[in-house]
Amino acid sequence: MLPKTAFLKRNKTPLFWVFSCILLYISFAYDLHRTDYIKLLTLFTALFFLFYKLVNLLKTRLVFLTWLAFIFRTVFILAIPNLSQDFYRFIWDGRMILEGFNPYLHTVESFISTGKFPVAESQMLYDGMGKLNAGHFTNYPPINQLCFAIAALFAGKSILGSVVVMRLIIIAADFGTLVFGKKLLLKLNIPSYHIFWYLLNPFIIIELTGNLHFEGVMIFFLIWSLYLLHSGKWQFSAVIFALSIATKLVPLMFLPLVFYWFVKYKNSSATEVFETKSFKTIGFLKLIGFYSLVGISTLVLFAPFFSTQFINNYTKTVGLWFQNFEFNASIYYIAREIGYSFRGYNEIATIGKTIPVIVILFVLGVTFLRKNKTTTQLITSMLFVLSFYYFTATTVHPWYISTLLILSVFTNYKFPLVWSFTIILSYLAYLNTNNSENLWIIALEYLIIYSVFIWEVLIKENFSNKHINHLNNN
Repeated sequence: MLPKTAFLKRNKTPLFWVFSCILLYISFAYDLHRTDYIKLLTLFTALFFLFYKLVNLLKTRLVFLTWLAFIFRTVFILAIPNLSQDFYRFIWDGRMILEGFNPYLHTVESFISTGKFPVAESQMLYDGMGKLNAGHFTNYPPINQLCFAIAALFAGKSILGSVVVMRLIIIAADFGTLVFGKKLLLKLNIPSYHIFWYLLNPFIIIELTGNLHFEGVMIFFLIWSLYLLHSGKWQFSAVIFALSIATKLVPLMFLPLVFYWFVKYKNSSATEVFETKSFKTIGFLKLIGFYSLVGISTLVLFAPFFSTQFINNYTKTVGLWFQNFEFNASIYYIAREIGYSFRGYNEIATIGKTIPVIVILFVLGVTFLRKNKTTTQLITSMLFVLSFYYFTATTVHPWYISTLLILSVFTNYKFPLVWSFTIILSYLAYLNTNNSENLWIIALEYLIIYSVFIWEVLIKENFSNKHINHLNNN
């Protein structure tokens, strides 16, 4: 029997699944509108099922899985994003920078409403992003803006060309996550194929590569930073962590969690945790050094855009996510309904101010109660903190879950993997012209998520701890 024939016969099942995935991704990328909910759910469900089967079947063949991750992403190269219109604003910001404008100081509406067209294809970009986006100042941090500017540099007069450039940046970031994610998994004695629960997940491929959300770039820097931190290279880790913050602000909430990782300084060449006074002092100095490097590096990255007006515009825009926008929330929607029974209106203005305070208190509680002395404990705390934030947030867009998913890869928790599937239900809000949500569908999404979360974090873990204690006592 010829070698090729033997290979095909031996691998006919996974190859059939791979071919099916490619066809489904082509249909998703080039023949789907987000209002076609039956096709959307069918394609996504089929892709998720095949992804799960492929990872389990091929978990010992990492090179093959890596090639699949690349092949599936290349399907989207020439596709215009069909589930999100944010990329129009990305292109606008990048072209504004090349024209010499500070994108943080001007809304798109301020130009178009006065008949000014400062960049190529201004009207098309304005129409594409919509009036809501165009009416607000940009909220994308400097590394995001750098990516937008690179797209403008190479494709300053073509929307599709800009899309291709940004997509290549995101794909490159994903493979950076693969490299450092595998290394960190090996150091933590976790099977390295676990990285493909993130990298081959259709949710990640569609939301990041397909719809051009730069969480993928932020995640690359975050995982790289965690790998360096675990390896004892905390100075370099701090600089890379700042790059992650300067891509998306989310990692800011992780900073308090490293407190005990440094103060209870763990020598990488030993198994014990040193808690003597001298080692605590050394750890505290390292902690101060880490925070200082993160702070200084972040300020340097923001410096080219800095001005008093920038601070006012940026803080105002970030505040909108807490006090103006509502989408795919869970606990907030319940609190809002309770508030309506007392006040009857504008609950987000009140609750939105409370949420950041509650989240900060929760982060501090996790920091000082869990005492993250190891990298695994640190990542697990990051997962809990970010989960709590999204459980209480007023707005949870699908692509936000990508950070939860990558963190879960380094833990035993699977609820983010389940959420990466059920999050597709949030797109059913686009079935009508006013994009109003069906709260029964939102309830179904979160009923599944909270059920898995409670089982894993409270019931299963508590049962395991009792079982371990019972064995120790006997």
